[in-house]
Amino acid sequence: MINEIKKDAQARMQKSLESLVHAFSRIRTGQAHPSILGGVMVPYYGADTPLNQVASVTVKDSRTLQVVAFERNMLAAVDKAIQSSGLGFNPTNLGELLLVSMPALTEETRKGYTKQARDAAEDARVAVRNIRRDALGQLKDLVKEKEISEDEERRAADDVQKLTDKFVAEIEVAVKQKEADLMAV
Repeated sequence: MINEIKKDAQARMQKSLESLVHAFSRIRTGQAHPSILGGVMVPYYGADTPLNQVASVTVKDSRTLQVVAFERNMLAAVDKAIQSSGLGFNPTNLGELLLVSMPALTEETRKGYTKQARDAAEDARVAVRNIRRDALGQLKDLVKEKEISEDEERRAADDVQKLTDKFVAEIEVAVKQKEADLMAV
């Protein structure tokens, strides 16, 4: 029973860390990466469809993405979707493909993205602490129902705290890495 609680807590904390990494992939660093356009939705036969389902997005060079629509007649819709996505990109239409240039980041935008990264990291830390709280609550319930002793609960609570500390440390490493990427010119 105790092991199940610890495994569940660890799995949920791992998902929080993965969610943070996913959130970081949406914060651009001035380097071209296909995931930057991951949230762009293109109107495709009456339904909003993710960009990666109607076009291929590849890195042409470190500051340029190349977008090739699977259907040539969709290129204008893809172009319009990227422009209206709120990402601040203005693609160049070359007839058969689009080139999306990454504008250079100013010091102000770098600081804004760094703040965004810190906020995402704080959300992940809060999620990990909430998972710890849930696990400790489950352990206390087991003691109340006399399924485990208080000593077992204390040992399990220490293990849950160690797990929490480990994941918070991993979050710290991830946010420091993202900040370094953002501040690199």
